[in-house]
Amino acid sequence: MIDHSLEYGSSPIHKLDPAIRVVIAGFLSVAGALSQHLGIISCYLVLSLILCALAGLSLNQAAGRLKPLFWFLVMIWIFLPLTFSQDIMAQYGWITISRAGIELSARITLKAVAILLIFSALITTMPVASLGAALHRLKVPDKMVFLLLMTYRYIAVIQEEYHRLLRAARFRGFCPGTNIHSYKTYAYLAGMLFVRASHRARRVYQAMLCRGFSQKFHTLDVYAPYGLNSAFFGAMAAAGTALILIERFWI
Repeated sequence: MIDHSLEYGSSPIHKLDPAIRVVIAGFLSVAGALSQHLGIISCYLVLSLILCALAGLSLNQAAGRLKPLFWFLVMIWIFLPLTFSQDIMAQYGWITISRAGIELSARITLKAVAILLIFSALITTMPVASLGAALHRLKVPDKMVFLLLMTYRYIAVIQEEYHRLLRAARFRGFCPGTNIHSYKTYAYLAGMLFVRASHRARRVYQAMLCRGFSQKFHTLDVYAPYGLNSAFFGAMAAAGTALILIERFWI
């Protein structure tokens, strides 16, 4: 299920204009992803930790956001150091560990952690309705915003429908296994889920039209000019730009 625990709070990040948070998250994430120097990437990681502290994220909450990355990073560290043939650090029989592979693994790890923490601090701390309103104000196409909001709203409904179909199959004696019968059953479940989701989408759309839906979402959120918005935007933009310039001209 979707976690809403970070959406509401009283931290400085929660008080910021969502549009500014989206812009800064995108800017810092792209800049961090394109960086190649370990020292600069570490600075982006420090910046992401500062943002998490400003957002009031606890250590457990930040670690919970990093769990989906764990096995991906483990596989990176297992295989990448073994795939380079130059600058060998150690060799055990046919297994060789290269410095270039370790450095690449470190860069990927630091980038992934920093970007995920940036989005955790700036994006997951706002309700999806505020995110949709921010994207609309940033001139993102209405259809993309509509798709985002509807996907977010009904993904939990589709998940619940899948579990209901699976329970019904188990009540009828279905026992999952690695055999043709199990594969066919899961294929039937996927087909039924698609049919029911399509029917539900049609009913929801018709209900929205009956209530005057005109292909646009309107929000009651109003974000008046606020000094913290300008200060945050200026500080983060300056920090990101400074790191880019340092890597480009001084390193």
